[in-house]
Amino acid sequence: MSMVTHVVDARPILAAGGEPFDQIMEAAARVRDGEQLVVYAPFEPVPLEGVLGEQGFTYVAEPLGDGDWRVTFQRG
Repeated sequence: MSMVTHVVDARPILAAGGEPFDQIMEAAARVRDGEQLVVYAPFEPVPLEGVLGEQGFTYVAEPLGDGDWRVTFQRG
């Protein structure tokens, strides 16, 4: 059985001049215990890590190269 993973790629949203925060928060609200949320961003989203950390998520931030990051948030 594979883990349920919710994914938000913020890179194209930001590149188009948008703000992905609401989309990320909506996805985070759907994450249940034992599931994860993966966010791709063109920088390490430190403020997001703080906000979701306060909501009980743990996270691992990984640089992907060329400035891109993958941050995996897990609930529970």
